[in-house]
Amino acid sequence: MEHAYSRLLVVFSVLSVCLGNQGVRCQLTSDFYDETCPHLYTIVQQHVFTAMRAEMRMGASLLMLHFHDCFVNGCDGSILSDGSDGEKFAQPNLNSVRGYEVIDAIKADLESLCREVVSCADIVARLWSAL
Repeated sequence: MEHAYSRLLVVFSVLSVCLGNQGVRCQLTSDFYDETCPHLYTIVQQHVFTAMRAEMRMGASLLMLHFHDCFVNGCDGSILSDGSDGEKFAQPNLNSVRGYEVIDAIKADLESLCREVVSCADIVARLWSAL
């Protein structure tokens, strides 16, 4: 009886996962901000190109920042927080991760056009398409 209950629980769990994911569409798509912040891509691209013209290594630095934020614990923008106990000032990131000022400039411009619409995590996630 206990074995049958366990098997039923496993089948129910698998079905719940399979059927529950049918209607979920929460990925960031390329047209996600087309209505709420239509100039997002242009602003990100302009800032990235300006930063790369000023310093050739900035493209690589922004990719490294993207890696440190997104590929470790997911794209949550945690590496951008200014708190003293955050990832930004953690010992491994102190002299290796650069490009924070580019993200800050992009965020400032976006806030003037589309207030409280685009998060810093979304900016970092969009950087790869501008490089």
